[in-house]
Amino acid sequence: MKKTLLCLTLSGLVGFALTPAARAENPSDIRNDRQDARHDVRDLRHDNRDIRHDRREVRRDVRNGHPREARQDARELRHDRRDKRHDKRDLRHDRKDLRHDHNGR
Repeated sequence: MKKTLLCLTLSGLVGFALTPAARAENPSDIRNDRQDARHDVRDLRHDNRDIRHDRREVRRDVRNGHPREARQDARELRHDRRDKRHDKRDLRHDRKDLRHDHNGR
């Protein structure tokens, strides 16, 4: 009984002592996650710019009576919005990875 208790205590202490080493993440992984997040933010800015442009184009084409061009611009607008949703999802994932990397998973 004493041996079991001693073994459990020692294994707990060893596990506790190794925890910081086990949690030390690869710095390149953190760097890659940060770089991915920066790229996603940049892509979101571009997506927002493209969406504003496409909305102006659709309004202009409708106002000027060009339905075919308006449909094409509306397709581009849907594509840009889909791309924005994808980039936002990527950014959330990258930020989650960064939090886990810093907190030691």
